[in-house]
Amino acid sequence: MNKSVIRYILGYILRIEALLLLLPVLTAIVYQEQSGFWYLLIALFCAVIGTAMSWVKPKDFVFYLKEGCVATALSWIVLSLFGSLPFYLSNAIPSYVDALFETISGFTTTGASILSDVEALDHCHLMWRSFTHWIGGMGVLVFLLMIIPLSGGSHMNLMRAESPGPSVSKLKPKLKTTARILYLIYLSMTILEILLLLAGRMPLFDTLCISFGTAGTGGFGVRNDSIGGYSPYIQWVVTVFMILFAINFNAYYYILYHHWKKAFRMEEVRYFLLIIVCASLIIFTHLMQTAMNTSDALRHACFQVASIISSTGYATTDFNTWSETSRTILVMLMFIGACAGSTGGGIKVSRIVILVKSLGKELTSYIHPKIVRKINFEHKPVEHEVVRATNVFLVTFVLIFAASLFLVSLEDHDLITNFTAVATTINNIGPGLDHVGPTQNFGFFTPLSKFVLMFDMLAGRLELFPLLILCHPTLWKEMFAQQHVGSGKRQNQSKTIRLKK
Repeated sequence: MNKSVIRYILGYILRIEALLLLLPVLTAIVYQEQSGFWYLLIALFCAVIGTAMSWVKPKDFVFYLKEGCVATALSWIVLSLFGSLPFYLSNAIPSYVDALFETISGFTTTGASILSDVEALDHCHLMWRSFTHWIGGMGVLVFLLMIIPLSGGSHMNLMRAESPGPSVSKLKPKLKTTARILYLIYLSMTILEILLLLAGRMPLFDTLCISFGTAGTGGFGVRNDSIGGYSPYIQWVVTVFMILFAINFNAYYYILYHHWKKAFRMEEVRYFLLIIVCASLIIFTHLMQTAMNTSDALRHACFQVASIISSTGYATTDFNTWSETSRTILVMLMFIGACAGSTGGGIKVSRIVILVKSLGKELTSYIHPKIVRKINFEHKPVEHEVVRATNVFLVTFVLIFAASLFLVSLEDHDLITNFTAVATTINNIGPGLDHVGPTQNFGFFTPLSKFVLMFDMLAGRLELFPLLILCHPTLWKEMFAQQHVGSGKRQNQSKTIRLKK
């Protein structure tokens, strides 16, 4: 275990967080709010600790998938622990458990809140809540790849541990270049949304917060009614960008470099858009049976479908009052989620497609036992390792979901509340149904349930395994082993997953 490089990465993470904390400090200066002092204090604290941890460079910058998962999981935990301190120290959120819940929900782009009155917060708190979405959307470690000089496939191991989806591929031969392209696309789309929202006469502060929440597919708003109080134009703009940020960013890379044929042949994107159209039409039909007019019914249906499947979690209306069919569709969309390689959560459309095709292959083998059939996805054969990893992911997902549901049920809330609370946190959605619906919050849960849901949020954002590795006893034996393990021996002991370019 290369502990020195993990320490070095965590130090850099804290230094980056110190820099990011300056945005709420600037916001506090603009609005003359005293709460900004705590953000400045924590920023200085993070800078000092981070500098001390990263002052001595590791002798060996090579590390493998195991170290990549540990560094990723610990980075997100450290980000959340320090990022929650301004909420708690300023007494904006008196309970540290609640402050940590809010911060983890922000960084993991979940958007589940314990706050009953969002508008009571200072502007600097609201800005930090929404900015955590933007930070966590693309992933702070992807940004770190552009800075730290790693080697031996270490970049890919770090990116693979943080990036969503069944597989991760390079857009360019150098992964640093890939990270730069991803962040350029991410930043450009965010700026474009800001400009379009400003064109709809949304206040600048609201525009920044909503754009950060949309880009990271998070869902923290600045008003108690989420997006419901804004104009239809603004709601349609947010709808479009929730969908755009939930699409695999590889598609934008192909468009950027004029590979139009590859962009429009992406199978996952086509299925993703098809699901949105079908779900919107069904819900629209049900809304038309109420007293709602056609334009409002279409807008609310499209917005909520885009919000849930992209795992953003914004709301224009209380969909908890919709028909059982509409609510069932929304719950199903929670599990399907967005595309791999996007900022969205959920199981991911690519995994769903691979699982369905695997089922079709098995059924065909029952009818024709001697047939040899390959699963094709994105016009390429799917390797057995990817299919196996997808199946293992689904089993692990179900086990964590079941265990979390049992632990939360100990509070004796109703099944719909418990089920959707777990579903919306592990899939990084935000609002659920009944007591955790779009007009409610998660503040009524006990600390035990909140810690379970915080674990689910982190596990869902990190694709389960990086966080689960921290719970493995063998890992901690290696972490605290006195005998130094050299890089050559470590290379023989670690099973590195090599991905084809």
